[in-house]
Amino acid sequence: MTRLRRLVAAMAVGTVFLAGGCAQSFDATNLGVPATMASAAGETPAGQRFTVKTHTVHAFWGLLPLKKATLDRALANQLVGAKEIAQLKIRTKSRWTDLLFTGLTLGLIAPKTVIYEGVVVGR
Repeated sequence: MTRLRRLVAAMAVGTVFLAGGCAQSFDATNLGVPATMASAAGETPAGQRFTVKTHTVHAFWGLLPLKKATLDRALANQLVGAKEIAQLKIRTKSRWTDLLFTGLTLGLIAPKTVIYEGVVVGR
């Protein structure tokens, strides 16, 4: 019975570590301009659309961030002379090369692609 309890405890600890891996938060407070995720219903902001791709890399099955995707660096070119960013979308996905590299390293290195989309208002 004690072996079963040890196995269950080890599985619970492993699940906690795996569930917390590869988490990343994005902070728009240091952009210097207001950023909104959505506009009012039926309202479309006038401005220039943008799409920026950047990468984030985690190690040890997502537990240790090696390179974080930062919002202010990725959007630096779009923010010159801007008043605000509207309809900001942030998507994280794994390209096939990301999955291949993760598989070849058995999860020790896990890259992801982060895509920022939105509208720059007031240029």
